[in-house]
Amino acid sequence: MQEAFEQAQKDVQGLARKPGNDILLKLYALYKQGTVGDVAGERPGGFDFVGGAKYDAWAGLRGLSREEAQREYVNLVKTLEARG
Repeated sequence: MQEAFEQAQKDVQGLARKPGNDILLKLYALYKQGTVGDVAGERPGGFDFVGGAKYDAWAGLRGLSREEAQREYVNLVKTLEARG
C-alpha cells in the first residue's frame, strides 16, 4: 500500500483539473492521517480560516488507521484521474 500511496501523491500533482476546495481538504486530511496519524495540538483560531478548515478535516478522520487513510487517498486520486 505504501508504494501505491506514494504514487498517488505524484499522480495528484498531474491532474488535468484542480479539484475543488472540498476535495482538496479531503486529500489533505487523508494524506496527514496516512502519514502522521491522528491530529494533535490545538485547533488554529482567530482569523486562520484555512488552518481551521484543515484541522477540522483532519480531526474528522481521528481513529482511522494510517493504512486505511492511505487506501482512501489512493482511491480518491484514482477517481479524480478517471474524471479527467
